[in-house]
Amino acid sequence: MMQLYTNTCHECSKLITNRYSTSFSLGIKAFDKKFRQPIYSIYGFVRFADEIVDTFHNHDKAVLLDDFRKDTYKSIRDKISLNPVLHAFQEVVQEYKIDMELIDAFLDSMEMDLFFHKYEDSLYNKYIYGSAEVVGLMCLKVFCEGDDKLYEKLKDPARKLGSAFQKINFLRDMKSDFDERGRVYFPGIDFVRFSNEDKANIEADIKADFDAAYEGIIRLPKGARLGVYLAYRYYTSLFDKITNAPAMQVKQERIRVNDSKKMYLLFKSALRHQINLF
Repeated sequence: MMQLYTNTCHECSKLITNRYSTSFSLGIKAFDKKFRQPIYSIYGFVRFADEIVDTFHNHDKAVLLDDFRKDTYKSIRDKISLNPVLHAFQEVVQEYKIDMELIDAFLDSMEMDLFFHKYEDSLYNKYIYGSAEVVGLMCLKVFCEGDDKLYEKLKDPARKLGSAFQKINFLRDMKSDFDERGRVYFPGIDFVRFSNEDKANIEADIKADFDAAYEGIIRLPKGARLGVYLAYRYYTSLFDKITNAPAMQVKQERIRVNDSKKMYLLFKSALRHQINLF
């Protein structure tokens, strides 16, 4: 039965999300049920592509990523794939009419990680768009359920939220990106000489993204609003911890939000949502 196969593929994407990201998994559980599986399927796709460039060091990453790109295109064209992650993803692409431009931009940004270790302004902006902003736009396509006018209204805030999340990831993972992969994403930043002033300038940019993003979150469809708000609160909490840490600490350790704090944010966000305090 085809539905049994598709359901099994769905379970694979859900498993990947739960194994790789406790915070993202919590956010998805806060969505209306109809939105959960499509978002699991998007996450499974982007997670596996990211794994290729970040993890498979003993293999030819360029070949693996090229194969993944070709298999992605084929799954969308044929409306089926024997790769469970791609089968689940192509189903979302078809149902919510996700633009190929978004998929191409994402895969292009993954390819950039194979060839660039420093990102100046134009490359940085292209990378942020492809690796983070378009993922937010894919999710927004799901939340808007074919309402193109709503999508256009919320598109810019969705991009800003993805941008803020990615820049915080860059700060949080600064040590591992440099030590393990030789990467420094922020333009003009020397990891060895990373200063409190450098950090403050990056944080001001992130805060501006968050301010613009919040205006979109409060206008999301009700079934999506709590889950996105929870992710926003998790990242603003992480951002506060990073902001309060000196540059030297950011260089030396991966700053985290512990699980008990994540649960507190979940309950507090749910309460605010219930009494309409967004």
